[in-house]
Formats: sequence, structure tokens, C-alpha cells
Amino acid sequence: MGTQTIEDLLKTPLHGLHMELGAKMVPFAGYDMPVQYKLGVLGEHLHTRAKAGLFDVSHMGQAVLVGPDHETTARALETLVAADLVSLERGAMRYTQLLNPQGGIIDDLMVTRPADAEDEGKLLLVVNAACKHGDYDYMNANLPKNVSLEVRDDLALLALQGPSAVDILANWCPEAADLVFMTGKPTFFDDIPCHVSRSGYTGEDGCEISVPAGKAEAMARTLLDHDEVEPIGLGARDSLRLEAGLCLYGHDIDETTTPVEAALTWSVGKRRREEGGFPGAGKILAQIADGAPRKRVGIRPEGKGPAREGTEIHDADGNVIGAVTSGGFGPTANAPVAMGYVAKDFAKVGTPLSLMVRGKPRAAEVATMPFIEKRYRK
Repeated sequence: MGTQTIEDLLKTPLHGLHMELGAKMVPFAGYDMPVQYKLGVLGEHLHTRAKAGLFDVSHMGQAVLVGPDHETTARALETLVAADLVSLERGAMRYTQLLNPQGGIIDDLMVTRPADAEDEGKLLLVVNAACKHGDYDYMNANLPKNVSLEVRDDLALLALQGPSAVDILANWCPEAADLVFMTGKPTFFDDIPCHVSRSGYTGEDGCEISVPAGKAEAMARTLLDHDEVEPIGLGARDSLRLEAGLCLYGHDIDETTTPVEAALTWSVGKRRREEGGFPGAGKILAQIADGAPRKRVGIRPEGKGPAREGTEIHDADGNVIGAVTSGGFGPTANAPVAMGYVAKDFAKVGTPLSLMVRGKPRAAEVATMPFIEKRYRK
């Protein structure tokens, strides 16, 4: 296998616009993606927290599960995830994870029950870019014959995030202002049909807009013409989600981590805890009852330098008790922040830790997450 060349990389419908805006492009999940623009990662991060940032997340996988009625479709997906999807009301979204037989996380995803009665029996899915083809294969191999998966490669996905985001979007899409956190609906951006959900992965209020690929650039240009909107790349997307204490698949969660270990127990539905019936249920329910052997925690290193992914975590006696899975400088927190896994006896907030940074121990402690105040509109 040769290394991937720039010609091999996939391009989102906004690729030409990224180039025009002077983005620094990097390979990411098989796509040529913008890591930063002229503002730089720090400027983009702070702008999103202060006003509104526009993200191209069209590399993510969008698909629709289609069945004869809501309960049939929801129960079909419930055989692969631990969320309660049957109870989803029209227009409501839920965060969950595709699980393997060991209770490990194959991917994390968003599931939305469409708001319109004419879409009864459908569930809208958004999955991670690097996992999407494997996810689709896994679902197709395990779905009953009366529920099918439709991959929507004809759609782009934009995220407008920040305290001004929804007010800005409402200039062209008034119905966006009526949504609350973790709800969505089909609507129009001027005359462009789209699906808007009030969600995101930055810790800020904002929306994600699913739009026909051929209309994405026109929508993006309209939004970027607004004085308070700046384009935001992968660099700031990562620092924003880290400050919000949110997992990045392949780093903070993967097939070796259960939802309980990952501090995502809240995403396992109450009914599902009583009934089971999802992959790895025995292991996951035992961990909910008795505690997991390790836990994802927030970490505050002392000093100014960040502790990066892979940094060993030691206890006071120098024993290895875990590792950092995401780490960097938090511009809004104005301090280094990190997440990682530690043995369960060391997971309590305030527990002193030692991080081995470039071969030298550095003091840290287990910290409350998120590292910033979340500003979702509930």
C-alpha cells in the first residue's frame, strides 16, 4: 500500500471555497479538509466562543433508516445501540453509540426522529467520517429485512456554532429560532430546502444544517457574508470540543472502551438498562452496577504546557494508572486541559496525578468536565 496522495483524497462540496478562503488543508478521514484559515486556530476558537463560526462537516456520514413504522425502525437500531429510541418524539435527537459484542464502541452517532408525520418510520443518522463505511456494513448486516439503510451522499453538512449562531441563521431560516437543544426539523434557508438541528460539538449553542450538496456553497457564502461569521477549521473544532469535555472517536473512545468507561453512562436508556438486548449488554450493565475498571476523566495539568495524547498517567508512587487520550491548550479556559483514562480508584475529582511529559513527571489533578460553561438552549 502506498501513502495517500493529495489526488486520492476526497473533497467536500465546499472544497473550492476553502481554497478561495486561504485555508491550510490537511488529510483527515480520507478527505482534504481545512485545519485553519487566516484567523488561525486560536483566533477561530475564540471567535466561535464570542460570536459564530461556520464549520464544514460534510465529510461526516449522513444516512436514513427506513422501516414500516417508528417502533419497528427504532427497535431494529436498538439491537445495535444502548439508547432508548422507541421513546424518541418527533423532531427529537439522541446521542448514542454503535456497540460490538464486547460492549466496545464501534462509533458514536446522532439519531433523529423526523419531525414530519409523512416521514414516519424513518430515523436520520449522522456518523463519523472515518467510520462511516464500516458503520453502514455493520448496520446492513444486522438489520431485519423490513428496515433498510439509505446512504445520503447527496447531502452536505454545515455547522454554525456560537452564541450568535441561531440569531444569525434565523435571518434566512426563521424556524431555526424555534428549536431547542437536541431537536431538529425540515425547513428552508431562503429557498434552499434543508434539515436544521439545534446541536453541535463545541459546547456552544448552534445548529447543524443538512443541505443538498449542490446548494452548500451558496448557503456557506451567504452565512460568511455576515459580519459575525468566520470559517472555522479542524484545529479549533478539536480545541472547542476538548474544552467541552466531548469525545473524539478513535482517540477518547474506540472498540476497546465501553460507554461506562467513557463516562457516557447517561446515554444508556433507562428502559435499556432494565431490558438489555443490545451488544455487550451483560458487560455494560455489570459495569453500571459495580463500576468500570477504568474511567474517562478530565485532567488539569499544572503550568502552561499541554499534555498531549499518549502521555502516561502515574499515581503518587510512580505506578502507571492510565494515559491521556486528548490534550492541548484550552484558549477559553486559558490553561492546558486534557482527558484520559485512569484506574477507577483514581477517578474522583481532585485526585492528584503525575503526567510523564517528555520523560519528566508533571503535577496534575482530576478535574470536573466540561472545562468551560456549556451554553446550549435547553
